[in-house]
Amino acid sequence: MELVMFCHPSFLASQSMPRFAQMLIDSYEARGHHVQVWSPRPILFKRFPGGRFSKWAGYVDQYLLFPIWVRRAIRLIPRKTLFVFCDQALGPWVPLVKDRPHVVHVHDLLALRSALGDVPENPTSITGRLYQKYIRRGFRQSRHFISISRKTRDDLHRFGRIAPLTSEVVYNGLNFPYSPLSFDDSQRVLQTAGLTVPVNGMVLHVGGGQWYKNLAGVIALYAKYAAKVTDPLPLWCVSPGPNAMMRSMLSKVPENGQVRFLQFLDSATLQALYSRAAAFVFPSLAEGFGWPLIEAQACGCPVITTDEPPMNEVAGESACFLPLLKAPADMDSWSTCGAAVLRDLLAESASDRARRKELGQAWVKRFDTNRAIEGYLTIYQRIADFTQVHRVEPGLNPSTRV
Repeated sequence: MELVMFCHPSFLASQSMPRFAQMLIDSYEARGHHVQVWSPRPILFKRFPGGRFSKWAGYVDQYLLFPIWVRRAIRLIPRKTLFVFCDQALGPWVPLVKDRPHVVHVHDLLALRSALGDVPENPTSITGRLYQKYIRRGFRQSRHFISISRKTRDDLHRFGRIAPLTSEVVYNGLNFPYSPLSFDDSQRVLQTAGLTVPVNGMVLHVGGGQWYKNLAGVIALYAKYAAKVTDPLPLWCVSPGPNAMMRSMLSKVPENGQVRFLQFLDSATLQALYSRAAAFVFPSLAEGFGWPLIEAQACGCPVITTDEPPMNEVAGESACFLPLLKAPADMDSWSTCGAAVLRDLLAESASDRARRKELGQAWVKRFDTNRAIEGYLTIYQRIADFTQVHRVEPGLNPSTRV
């Protein structure tokens, strides 16, 4: 198959999307497909690599100069080539190839939902709202989408206002071979990283510090848990250090509780932490997918998360669920409920814990990278074949395939 991958420019600070794109590129080339990578070059940006003009220089490179280059380059591309957009945020470039075989990968619609006022916890500036509408105006012109969860697909249809010919779901695959480590093996990895975990483990949280990760809820839940037990396990947060609001929350943790923040851990160290954790707490307010949910279960760690999609969709039946924290005013009652769930989970018998671990590891087998790649390629081929036979006229509003 001939593929052209539209990717984010290398001069942006994004990390997750470039990793996803590189995973696709490597996997496709390993299977014998011919891949070209198209992304804006830092023509103007390199003259202003820092300072107040760098952002605007990057916009010129992305949205003015790059489209000119694409219009010229596309003339040399065979008609059978499929154009793949690795992220819906690359939507402004979709109109350039809307009449050629193409597909858009969709990860989450949280920024668009915020810009449309659907997420009051995350207000968006006027320029941010305009930017998200600009992105949506672009990707709406696509007729083929692949979402990472049913929740993301639902958001795409509701907030993206798309008119797709195909709109399918392919779950992410683990991007590291997570599996349980023995006590001795995890100990060696953690000692190399300069970390010492208590013999009985810890309560673990992994997040990027974004509003929807609900770190405040994690700390409040832990404070209620620590207040109810004599010798609580410590809470380890793989997350940016606490800001002023988080420090205020930390002041409510009893003296017998301990909270530690860690950053910049590699996947091997994270695997060791998952393997040693007694419980993984991930009560997100929203997600596009929720990678840590399957990472933890792959390592045999029991999970507590929110009983809302996509968290309950991704975590499966072996997880313990909490109601969604709907408002800050509900924090006290919500954290009391969450602390009770955590205590019950930690008090499970060895046999119940082993059964939960077994169920979780069986569940995460569906989140396999090879399975995801084959799913993508099957959809790609179907789109390429379909487009060669049918021509979608502008303005056509076909039915959605789900």
